[in-house]
Amino acid sequence: ARWATWCRYRCWTTYEGIRSIVAFMEAERLRALLVAGLEELKAENIQILDVRRMTSITDTMVIACGRSSRQVRALAERVLEEARGQGLRPLGVEGLEDAEWVLVDLGDAVAHIMQPEAREYYQLEKLWETAAETTATNATGG
Repeated sequence: ARWATWCRYRCWTTYEGIRSIVAFMEAERLRALLVAGLEELKAENIQILDVRRMTSITDTMVIACGRSSRQVRALAERVLEEARGQGLRPLGVEGLEDAEWVLVDLGDAVAHIMQPEAREYYQLEKLWETAAETTATNATGG
């Protein structure tokens, strides 16, 4: 009985470990795909935020700037093209028409592609930095 219990535990923890490794590799692949698509079309100021500990909606946020609405639209379309090329189906795309701020939701990663004025106004990095500090404070009991 002990042996069976040990085997079940060991198999389960190995399975969970493998699942988490595969999930990590998929997240890294998705992050690299987003950044490559953005860099290819000369996105500016690309920031990658790991938000796994702060929200359950996504693991990674990639924030980038385009100099004009035309470039922002082109960057978003490139991200979509790269994702579809890898067999990924976007969960949602917002703001593509105006292209002041385009959000591309790929599930485990969300891309925010913005014109500089919108990025400065909304300050997403600062928002998530504040959320990280709040999460850390709550975790330490402070």
